[in-house]
Amino acid sequence: AKEVAKLLEMKAQLGGDEGKHKFVLKTPKGTRDYSPKQMAIRERVFNAIITCFKRHGAEVIDTPVFELKETLMGKYGEDSKLIYDLKDQGGELLSLRYDLTVPFARYLAMNKIINIKRYHIAKVYRRDNPAMTRGRYREFYQCDFDIAGHFDPMIPDAECLKIVHEILSDLQLGDFLIKVNDRRILDGMFAVCGVPDSKFRTICSSVDKLDKMPWEEVRSEMVGEKGLSPEAADRIGEYVQLHGGLDLIERLLQDPKLSQNKLAKEGLGDMKLLFEYLTLFGITGKISFDLSLARGLDYYTGVIFEAVLLQQENDHVEEPVSIGSVAGGGRYDGLVGMFDPKGRKVPCVGVSIGIERIFSILEQRVE
Repeated sequence: AKEVAKLLEMKAQLGGDEGKHKFVLKTPKGTRDYSPKQMAIRERVFNAIITCFKRHGAEVIDTPVFELKETLMGKYGEDSKLIYDLKDQGGELLSLRYDLTVPFARYLAMNKIINIKRYHIAKVYRRDNPAMTRGRYREFYQCDFDIAGHFDPMIPDAECLKIVHEILSDLQLGDFLIKVNDRRILDGMFAVCGVPDSKFRTICSSVDKLDKMPWEEVRSEMVGEKGLSPEAADRIGEYVQLHGGLDLIERLLQDPKLSQNKLAKEGLGDMKLLFEYLTLFGITGKISFDLSLARGLDYYTGVIFEAVLLQQENDHVEEPVSIGSVAGGGRYDGLVGMFDPKGRKVPCVGVSIGIERIFSILEQRVE
């Protein structure tokens, strides 16, 4: 009997019975399952996107879900802390891919490709704080379309914006706005506002939060946390409130401070050309040149853009409220060069469609 009691006690310690160690059945934080019904919606969305990508002549590629850790290092700036590293098991050091753009650049450099139009639809991983109801996850699909190679200035950039316009119109998600800016205009603006070179990127990531928090909070982050002078912050404040179209570009080209800055002048010149192409495409109605758009990623070098869905409810509100970003992208002419031993650059521009965000909107509708 003593033996049995001892064995029973051991069994209790092992937690064999349904004691206090009840295992919670759930998916990990920031992930989800897809039911057959949800898959049906998702397939429809994927098909619409793929059809558009193919119509624009893109070929499809695939790359591994994990990359060498080194491949991803130093490409994302402040976002690097969101990368999932795989446990070191004594072989190569690996990380889960954070997006499809850096693996694409690695693919181009590795295969010495200097000209391709490609799309890639696959899952990416980020240790973000998920807001699942708004379609933000730690594992999610990205649908990317990119054009690599030398072309007439701003034609590939305009095509990427046209693609976003086509897909968002096709999916009938409601009213949307595509905000456009240029990394060079931002850097030029920072320079003339008195931001030291070393602070460009970190101030840039503060500006990037303007769609989520009011200017006052962004300003206090710049001054308080990032040590920017209040005067410089206020000068930035005057610029980042501006948004418009060709008229604003013309006005800034005449701006006494900006027009003296080489970078800003280049960026504004290209922006003007871009708007001329967008006018020919007949899509300027949905496009806004917005000086507050910053897109945090470090690898952008030229045009950047982001598409947001606008809320329908209120007719009497002057400024439409945005639900959140459903697509984003830009030009990254230096990324392939980072992987090339000779530093050979391949100009690239691309767009990523935020399928999860779109999906959560369509899903709420079906319900």
